[in-house]
Amino acid sequence: MSQLDPYGNQTPNRAPDSWVPDPWLDQPDREPAGEWPTRNGRADEPYTGSGDLPYSEAEAQTAAYPQVQPRAEADAEPATDPVRPRRPGPGKRRATGRAGRNLPAAIGVGVTLGAVVIASLFVWRPAFLAVIVVALGVAIWEMSRAVRAVGAHPPAVPLAAGGLVTIGMAWYAGEDALMLGFLVTLLATLVWRLADGLSGFGRDAAAATLIAVYVPFLGGFAALLAEPDDGARRVIVTLAAVVLSDTGGYVAGVFFGKRPMAPTISPKKSWEGLAGSLVATAVGSAILLYLLLDVEPWWGAVFGLALSIASVLGDLAESMLKRDLGIKDMSNLLPGHGGLMDRLDSILFALPTAYLLLAVFT
Repeated sequence: MSQLDPYGNQTPNRAPDSWVPDPWLDQPDREPAGEWPTRNGRADEPYTGSGDLPYSEAEAQTAAYPQVQPRAEADAEPATDPVRPRRPGPGKRRATGRAGRNLPAAIGVGVTLGAVVIASLFVWRPAFLAVIVVALGVAIWEMSRAVRAVGAHPPAVPLAAGGLVTIGMAWYAGEDALMLGFLVTLLATLVWRLADGLSGFGRDAAAATLIAVYVPFLGGFAALLAEPDDGARRVIVTLAAVVLSDTGGYVAGVFFGKRPMAPTISPKKSWEGLAGSLVATAVGSAILLYLLLDVEPWWGAVFGLALSIASVLGDLAESMLKRDLGIKDMSNLLPGHGGLMDRLDSILFALPTAYLLLAVFT
């Protein structure tokens, strides 16, 4: 006779008294849960014979295997505290102005150059001629290098030699000598360049003419200003007017500047800054010319207004030139300033203006 086993299979010729209990179904009664031994406050089941491990041993074995994080937690980036940038310690920060200049270096260089000019004017007058020659020689070198950015190569040798001779001629022989020296320098430069062929001659000739007019010709008026007996004071009031214009424009632009004056040429210049330049230069020049040259205050105010406008035009002219050349500074010769031409741009336009006005006023 066959019987059905617990799995539904037929077992033939098996007597009921030979039944063997199945360990999966016929397990002995477990002990009450309250009588189970505990470990670390957790009930530990006794071995049941079913192949399961006690709870504590199973937990220990499970902890030995790597734990798989849920997908959302695995894909998430570990949370980290944001790293705050460290502030530089003492001596590591630089004071910069609106233009990004190093103000301490700029002020130090400006004071040093001013002291050299004043000392050369009042200690030994011929030393001022040497200051002019060195300054304009460096300016010619900077300009000759700068125009190479557009492929121009003006002859630097005749430009520098002729320009410096022109300054000396203006110092000793006056206005006519300045004009003669300029024309001779320009002619010699063009002939020198023509000897290298016609390829690129027009471009190089235009660059040479620009440099000759911009640097030695305009700079030669510094020698004309210093030539009279009161020449030292004339130079001082001229340079002071330029400094007043720059300072007044900077302060007014920082505190009140809202409307850009020439955004495509010099974005940081504003109409409010121009007003500050005009006011500061007019007031300061009225006082200085009255004290140093015995000029009526209203004439001094006119002098200051004219030099302020000339200074701003000179600054804008060089800014436009540098934009066309695709450069920021003429060189990095002066810390905090750039090149020497970056300091002479306003002065070069102010020199002939001051010379002509002082010739009328005095």
